[in-house]
Amino acid sequence: MTGIPKRLLADDEDVVMALRPHWKEMVGPVLVLLVTCPVATYLATIVPDGSAQKWLRLAIVVVAALIVLRFVVWPFLKWLTTSYIVTDRRIITRVGVVARTGRDMPISRVNDVTFSHSGLLERVLGCGTLVVESAGERGQLVLRDVPHVEEVQRDVYKLAEADEERRRGDGRDVNSSSDMP
Repeated sequence: MTGIPKRLLADDEDVVMALRPHWKEMVGPVLVLLVTCPVATYLATIVPDGSAQKWLRLAIVVVAALIVLRFVVWPFLKWLTTSYIVTDRRIITRVGVVARTGRDMPISRVNDVTFSHSGLLERVLGCGTLVVESAGERGQLVLRDVPHVEEVQRDVYKLAEADEERRRGDGRDVNSSSDMP
């Protein structure tokens, strides 16, 4: 499960959701891997005998390795190092393999939470884009390929409502029943 080191959280801050982009992002790289390896193996076996056979096979392996690195390993590393964390106080994004970028949006600044499915496939898979509008100067936070996007949208909205009630001083926990003293 994706997470964030405890040292980056406040003492009483709890992680509600820890996500990475939907697995559909890895379908293309897996297909490239499933095509590249057998094709490279086949080409290496049909290289004709001769003095250049060793160098041609080496060239095939190098080209196949470069294709796998660029179109399989790199997308996997990007997917693996992208995380969307929702705590009871903020939404945290971390993106990047070598150079990292992070953004935090306090739940207290959330004005609107919307989601969209860009097509039938996203709707069937339950993933999509989550847009969180804030009252801050940076505007909106766009999270792409969020798994279970409708549930995440609902939960972020509930957290924003709970935070607003807490700040108003109701003193009640929105998850507790109303018949408790």
